[in-house]
Amino acid sequence: MAARTARVLVVDDDPTVSDVVRRYLQRDGMDVRLAADGPAALVEFAEYRPDLVVLDLMLPGMDGIEVCRRMRAGADVAVIMLTALGEESDRVLGLSTGADDYVTKPFSPRELALRVRSVLRRSYRPDEGPTRLVDGDLVVDVAARTATLGGAVLALTVREFDLLAFLMRHPGRAYRRAELLEEVWGWTFGDHSTVTVHVRRLREKVEPDSSAPNRIVTVWGVGYRYEPAVP
Repeated sequence: MAARTARVLVVDDDPTVSDVVRRYLQRDGMDVRLAADGPAALVEFAEYRPDLVVLDLMLPGMDGIEVCRRMRAGADVAVIMLTALGEESDRVLGLSTGADDYVTKPFSPRELALRVRSVLRRSYRPDEGPTRLVDGDLVVDVAARTATLGGAVLALTVREFDLLAFLMRHPGRAYRRAELLEEVWGWTFGDHSTVTVHVRRLREKVEPDSSAPNRIVTVWGVGYRYEPAVP
C-alpha cells in the first residue's frame, strides 16, 4: 500500500516566503496549504488537519504563540516555528509553547524542508528498540506514540515524546546536549537551548516536582541522564 502523503500547513503573512516554502515541500511530495494570518490558520487547521504546521511567530490578527497554543490544545500536531527576530528568548518562548522545532529568518528553504522531513519521519516511524517502555507508573508505547503517567495520558509534542523515549531506552547514561540533538533531532549542529527547553517541559510533565527532578536528572558539566524510578 502506498504511503500516505504528508499534509503541511504553512502560516506566514509574507506571500513570497509562503510560496517558496510551498514549492520546496511540494517538491518533496507533500500536500501543502497556506494561511496568511492567525485566524485563517485556525480555520485551515480545523478543516485540513495537517500532520505538521510551519508557523511564523509574527502574524496579523493573532500571533504565532497563541495560534500554536490553540492548535496544540486540540490535537497532537507537529509545529515548526519561524522567527525573524533571532533572539534566544523568542526561540525559547516558541519551544515552550509546544513547538517541536524552530527556524530563524532569513532561512534556507532547503534547510527548512530538511527540518520538516526530520520531524515527520520521527512522527511516522518509531526508532528501533523496545516498543513499550515502563518505569513504574510511567508507560511509553513507542509504536502507538502514547505516554501515560499514573494512567493519565501525557500531552507530549513530537520532540518531547522522542526525547523521553530515547532517554528511557538508555537509562543511567549521561548524554551531552550535542549528543541529544544528533540522536533525537537528527542534527549535527544547532542551538543547545533547544534540548534545555524540551528537558524542562518534559520534567514539568513526568516529575512530581520539576524543580527537583528524579527521573531526568542534570549531570553538571555534561548534560542529562535518565534515572528509572523503579530500579
